[in-house]
Amino acid sequence: MRLEEFWGVGPKTAERLETELGVADAVDAIESADVRTLVSAGISRGRATRILRRANGGEGMDALATDDARAVYKDLVALAATFAVTQHAADRVRVLTPLTDREEMAARLDSVAAARETWRNLDEDARGDVLAIFEEHDSRDSGERAAVETALALRDCEALWSDGAGETAASGVFAPLAAIDRGHLEDAAEALRYLGPDGVREGADAKLDRLRERASTLERLERDTFDVLETVRSEGVDGTDEFREAFVQYVASETDVRTGEVREAMSPDAADAADFVSTTLRSLAEDVRERAAEREDDVEAELRGDISGGREAVTAAVEAVSDIAFHLSLARFAAAYDLTRPEFVDHDGLAVRNARNLALDADGEDVQPVTYAVGDHDIEPSGSAAADPPSGDRVAVLTGANSGGKTTLLETLCQVAVLASMGLPVPAERAEVGPMDSVVFHRRHASFNAGVLEATLRSVVPPVTAGDRTLMLVDEFEAITEPGSAADLLHGLVTLTVEQEALGVFVTHLADDLEPLPDVARTDGIFAEGLNQDLALRVDYQPRFDTVGKSTPEFIVSRLVADAADRSEQAGYNTLARAVGESAVQRTLADAKWNE
Repeated sequence: MRLEEFWGVGPKTAERLETELGVADAVDAIESADVRTLVSAGISRGRATRILRRANGGEGMDALATDDARAVYKDLVALAATFAVTQHAADRVRVLTPLTDREEMAARLDSVAAARETWRNLDEDARGDVLAIFEEHDSRDSGERAAVETALALRDCEALWSDGAGETAASGVFAPLAAIDRGHLEDAAEALRYLGPDGVREGADAKLDRLRERASTLERLERDTFDVLETVRSEGVDGTDEFREAFVQYVASETDVRTGEVREAMSPDAADAADFVSTTLRSLAEDVRERAAEREDDVEAELRGDISGGREAVTAAVEAVSDIAFHLSLARFAAAYDLTRPEFVDHDGLAVRNARNLALDADGEDVQPVTYAVGDHDIEPSGSAAADPPSGDRVAVLTGANSGGKTTLLETLCQVAVLASMGLPVPAERAEVGPMDSVVFHRRHASFNAGVLEATLRSVVPPVTAGDRTLMLVDEFEAITEPGSAADLLHGLVTLTVEQEALGVFVTHLADDLEPLPDVARTDGIFAEGLNQDLALRVDYQPRFDTVGKSTPEFIVSRLVADAADRSEQAGYNTLARAVGESAVQRTLADAKWNE
């Protein structure tokens, strides 16, 4: 096939890949998602990653219907890649894409769960040993050699094997290594250690090493012809014959070449002594190089024979080590953030109990878990009416205080949907994910013009009208057009979402202007509760269902009053306090002081 048939491979990229790799190897690298090979051919890592994502999961990538949805996806794979145990595993994580087949999602979840169980059962010392082995893996320069030596090192790591022998015992994700013939691996490892891209390495064969050393010495002597000439003459030789014999003895002593070989290489037609020395040394070096090349061919054939004899074991080791590293990397990611296997359900819905935003979690923020749902679900009641999302509402209009976590909740829902579609565990105590063909996530953008409005509508409307099952997550649509028009357009989007039997969460401050909502839509609210002793806003991030959240300007004005730099500034803020309710402001300040 033509390289340009792959997404993102234009004429210049195709020419570079063909020149550096050849068409067949380039196609193989793309189809096997081998980022490292493309990078070694001169393709930037970012571009290589994009090409491989499309080549190996284009349909899944199309499910990420907006730039913001794709940004969430990229942040997730980037975060997961930080837990990779090898560079190749990191590359494999980065090119993971959403899947379109639920069986494939379940199979990947099974693999990650098995690897996580293996990792959980290892003590800290054993984990350190495994990470050190994979770190050594990355330091090697040959793919097959690195895999074979890593496979042997893992087999020798007694903590991974129940009987400590590593011959028949199998332990979780490492089990495939037990089925590989150890003898063949050891023979192949020895051969691969001495076979490099430039031929046979030093140490593979003593005779070859001697021939190479002689050739190198002869080449050095030829470069230093006049020094050799001066050294031989310093022996006090007289006449041509005596000079030639002294030269023979000198060369033989310096290079360990037999004197007879030196005599056979002597030039009979040299113009002068310097020409004689130079020509003889060049001829002798060429002869030794030829013998070294012949010996290298024989040694290389023997080494490749050892590799060929263990080809099945080598191939199995390459595949096993790559898969082990990949699944362990995902297992470490899942363990680090206490991710949970999502439940795939047949009814339309997305529901999470005690979900956490991974971006905040990764930044070390103190994250309040949130329970939320749209569509049908079977998430059991929590015992708290405020945290029991109704079942059946396809659309939710989310309202509430500024800095109340509404956008964060949208992003969290997007994270859950994307991770589940990739066959990865999610940041929630429990999650139900219904069939979903596309994810539309639109963050609030602080641009206010016709171009932005048109671009936004072109981004969010086509996916929901395509007839697929769509999740709509739209944040403060009113930020990009006039409030009156925004309410009308947003109501239209809510109605369209319901009519297309999609799921949606729409964040807005215009809830009152959207009434009446369709029957299968509801309004939820997030509430601020005041200021703490540091005058930071206290927010209950858990939405209250079927309740309109209220913006709380009195809290913000209270903080401004308390933080005023001087009396005139404070007087200005006091004017605003009277506008929003001076008693509420004073009560907020009193509560904050009491909370100290």
